[in-house]
Amino acid sequence: MIPDFLLEKLNNDYSHDIVLDITNSYIKERKTTLRVNTIKSCMEEVKEILTKKGFKYSEVEWSNFSLIIENKTSEDIKTIDAYKTGKIYLQNLSSQLPPIFVEPKTSELILDMTAAPGGKTTELAALSNNESLITAIEKNKKRFERLKYNIDHLDAKKISVLNVDARNLDEYFMFDKILLDAPCSGSGTLNISTMDNFTEELIERSIMTQKNLIREAIKHLKLNGELVYSTCSILKEENENIIIELLNENESLELIPLDITEYNSIPKLPVKLEGTLCVKPNELYEGFFVAKIRKKN
Repeated sequence: MIPDFLLEKLNNDYSHDIVLDITNSYIKERKTTLRVNTIKSCMEEVKEILTKKGFKYSEVEWSNFSLIIENKTSEDIKTIDAYKTGKIYLQNLSSQLPPIFVEPKTSELILDMTAAPGGKTTELAALSNNESLITAIEKNKKRFERLKYNIDHLDAKKISVLNVDARNLDEYFMFDKILLDAPCSGSGTLNISTMDNFTEELIERSIMTQKNLIREAIKHLKLNGELVYSTCSILKEENENIIIELLNENESLELIPLDITEYNSIPKLPVKLEGTLCVKPNELYEGFFVAKIRKKN
C-alpha cells in the first residue's frame, strides 16, 4: 500500500500520468543488471561466460560495460565464478550513472563521500584505469567493512578508506572532484516489500543530512573543483531543491549542465532545474537524481 503522504508529494511534483508510471514501477520486479569490472575483465569475456552458463542478456546503449540479464535473477548471477572472482558487480543501471558524470582522470584527487558498499567507488577506479587517487568514506563500521571487502574483491587500487563521519572530515582534506551519493529516502527504489519502512520522518531526516553533507563537501572542494550530487530519490525536496538552495546561498558555485545527449534511452522525469537529470523508475531503472556543481572562486 503506497502511503497517502507519498502520493501527495508525488502529485505535487509531477503530472497525474507520470505519478501513475511511478507507482506502477513500485509493483514491478526489476530486471537484474550488472557492471563488467574492467579492472579484472572485459565485455567480451563476460558475455562469453554468461552465454556458456545459459544467461540471456542485452547490452546498454549508453555503456560499454553494462549488461541486462533477461532470463535469470541476481541470485543466479551470484553462483557463477565471474561474480565470485570480482569480474562482474551487480549494480542497477541508474546507480552506474553518477561515477560516469564525475569523469575521473589520472592523478585526480577524488572523494567518495558516503561510499559503502563500494559500487560507485570501484566504478570510479575502473573508469580511471586505477589511476585516480580516491578517498572513500563510510561512518558505519559494518558497512565500512563491506566497502573494504568490495574494493579488494574488485581489485580497485589507489583508494584510501576512512571509517569516519563525512560531516566531520579534517579541514586539510581537499579534492579535485567529489561524489556525494547522499543518504536519502529511497523513493526511487521502493517496492511493496519496503513500503512499510517509508515514512515522512525518513524524508525529513534525509533532507537534513543531505544539506549538511553537501555544505561540508563544498568546504573540501578545490578551486575549479567539481561536485556530483546524487540520490536514489525522485522527490524534488531531496534533489533540485537542495541544489537550488545551495546555489542561492553560495555565489562561488555554478551548476554544470549534464550532457545527456547520449542517454536518450533512459526514462526521465521532468526537472525544474535545467541541466540536472532525474531518472524515472521502471522495470529496468531505479529512480535516481544527478546534478553537477563547480566551485568557481
